[in-house]
Amino acid sequence: MSEANVPPGVSGAGRAEAASVARWRAALPAAFGPLPRQRAWRAAGGALFLVWLAWAFWLFDITPARLWGGLSGLFTILRLMVPPSPGELWGDILEGIAESVAMAFLGTVLAAVFAVPLGFLGARNIVTTTLLRFSLRRVFDGMRGVDQLIWALAFVRAVGLGPLAGVLALAVSDLATLSKLYAEAIENTERRQAEGVTAAGGSRLMAVRFGVLPQVLPVMLAQALYFFESNTRSASILGVVGAGGIGLQIAERIKVRHWDEVAFIIILMVITVGVIDWLGGRLRRRLIGERPRA
Repeated sequence: MSEANVPPGVSGAGRAEAASVARWRAALPAAFGPLPRQRAWRAAGGALFLVWLAWAFWLFDITPARLWGGLSGLFTILRLMVPPSPGELWGDILEGIAESVAMAFLGTVLAAVFAVPLGFLGARNIVTTTLLRFSLRRVFDGMRGVDQLIWALAFVRAVGLGPLAGVLALAVSDLATLSKLYAEAIENTERRQAEGVTAAGGSRLMAVRFGVLPQVLPVMLAQALYFFESNTRSASILGVVGAGGIGLQIAERIKVRHWDEVAFIIILMVITVGVIDWLGGRLRRRLIGERPRA
């Protein structure tokens, strides 16, 4: 780019700098902003997104009047929830909360225990057979693709109504997710510890036991505790389909519009999850150890 393209009235250092900018703009036009073609593609993409959004609003009948009516109904429900009340059957509520916590605990324990060997089998640095590892990972993906409610419906048909169906639904649903998380944690471990065990004369199994497992055990424990907390919330929903827990109590009170009792149950669930989170944090620090503060 010659200096002839520099705007008039600029001389000296300014003229040289403008010429330099012009040369760089000609050599690297994308560095100075989007090209006309890129701007056109972005405009077309934005227009296509707006068309798709308008079509989705029309398909689901999302209108301002309907949204306002829904918000008005929601505010009415919130007003009816105040003040919360346990009702006459408060004993059933406490029993349902305890059942949900027990379901979450048993389902998480089963999933975490069986996920440990499956996680090692799905780890690239443990199992070198690509076909076995790939097949197992795809099984994990398929199991994760099925929601907990679907598993609950299936197990209700298989073992009948009650908390057993909820425990199995939680265990199977979490098994695939925990196995994948454990496998990824195992793949990210430091190789030197396992190699040190092998160099000292240990077998491959001992290298896994003393070189890999101590590294991933804190991660496994932390993830299992998180899933226990999450499953406490999930177990409260599974009761809606007959899989036990507090969900049935919630569904029955919503049907008869006892919103004050629904609010009481929700508050109990929030307190329960908070207590489980606090206890889980203390347990994790006790088993793993807490780093000294600076």
